Amino acid sequence: MTIRHWRTRVDPFYEINDEIQKKLQEDPFLCGKKVFTEFQNSYPGKYDDKLLRTFQRRCKSWRKKNSTIESTNAWLLSLLQGNIELSELKKQYLHVLVEEDIVSLNFCILFRPLKLRNRAVSILAHLRGIPNYYISQFLHISTSTINAYICQFQSDGINRLLDMSRKNIKKCEEEKYIDEVFKILHAPPSLHGINRTTWRMDDIHRIMSEKGLPIALINIRKIIRNSGYRVRKAKKVLTSTDPFYKEKLEKITKILQSLKPTEKFFSIDEYGPFAVKIQGGRGLVAKGEVCTYPQWQKSKGTIILTAALELSTNQVTHFYSKNKNTKEMIKLLNLLLKKYNNEECIYFSWDAASWHASKELYKKVEEVNSQENRKKYSSPLVKLAPLPSCAQFLNVIESVFSGMARAIIHNSDYRSVDECKEAIDQHFKERNDRFLKNPKRAGNKIWGKERVKAQFSESNNCKDPKYR
Repeated sequence: MTIRHWRTRVDPFYEINDEIQKKLQEDPFLCGKKVFTEFQNSYPGKYDDKLLRTFQRRCKSWRKKNSTIESTNAWLLSLLQGNIELSELKKQYLHVLVEEDIVSLNFCILFRPLKLRNRAVSILAHLRGIPNYYISQFLHISTSTINAYICQFQSDGINRLLDMSRKNIKKCEEEKYIDEVFKILHAPPSLHGINRTTWRMDDIHRIMSEKGLPIALINIRKIIRNSGYRVRKAKKVLTSTDPFYKEKLEKITKILQSLKPTEKFFSIDEYGPFAVKIQGGRGLVAKGEVCTYPQWQKSKGTIILTAALELSTNQVTHFYSKNKNTKEMIKLLNLLLKKYNNEECIYFSWDAASWHASKELYKKVEEVNSQENRKKYSSPLVKLAPLPSCAQFLNVIESVFSGMARAIIHNSDYRSVDECKEAIDQHFKERNDRFLKNPKRAGNKIWGKERVKAQFSESNNCKDPKYR
């Protein structure tokens, strides 16, 4: 019986010969498979995968005995610990790097955080010829990360690779992203081809990307949260259900864009009814103290405030009503016609409350606009520009009411209804005077607490859910 010795087939590779040793000494990290492929053609015989694995093990054993990898490991460790002098690094790398880059990399290794230190070590090790897989093993980071560092270094240079600075303003704080998020939220999802009645974060995220404003989901949530809203409020506050939302919005926007000096645009609404009693609110307290107010109180009376905000001049016209009804709207209409009788046209914009769209009110508007009446009283033409239904967040006067509530109503304890009314009157007087003197800026007075600027915008959130 003939005994076949497989080892006889691999005699050329059974021991690492001088020629292979020389090859491994030239490049300690040379792949064993590459050496095997190169030298197997020099010898007769058939070679299989089993033989390849045997050869790779022998190469690994030879490297251990000759300490080639250990010397590289010692060099990397010395580099990390700062034991290699800067002058020595310059000698080694001046042929591939400028002096300034060598200094930057050395400084980064010695004094910068771990993330930057890894980047600097990766580049120096790569330029020394150490394979990426070994660098990743030494630094305990993935090979793909090492590859990314090298690609960035090759394309953008050392300064860009080591630049960890970020924009001062995050996307969740940039006006263009905030405005676009609320433009999307304010419109019904159906306008964007989404068969839903409420918005989802994923839908907003996708639409923002389609509009060329990519933003992370977490930043969308921050924008909504920073504005005082939560997702659970979307049905009530943030989204209009009006099927003609877009058309009504375009109409108002077009009016405001082409508003003449002889025309005025009024945002109209009511505040209240609210009870005159001890009110809670936010305020400064000493450590350990708690601000409290009685849950059950006897009201000193109630107030309903009816007001109109003229957007071009930021002037508020107001009075107090007993009820919210059409009669009070007609009263406001007559007051504004008398106060602004020198204008050619005045526009009325309000929400979809029933008394804002009553037959009696529309009849009164037709009467005021008749040629006989205008000729007799020299009154301006009255045009109506109603807001979409469920879109109180677009009613600019809501922001003024929120500022007034923060300044006058919250933390208050007025002795009577008249005292409360005096405070409200004084607030609006000071506000009107301020805007007459400084029509283009609000300043840092108490009306600076208003939720948004007194101007119409599709992305506005005028109604404050915390203070109304």
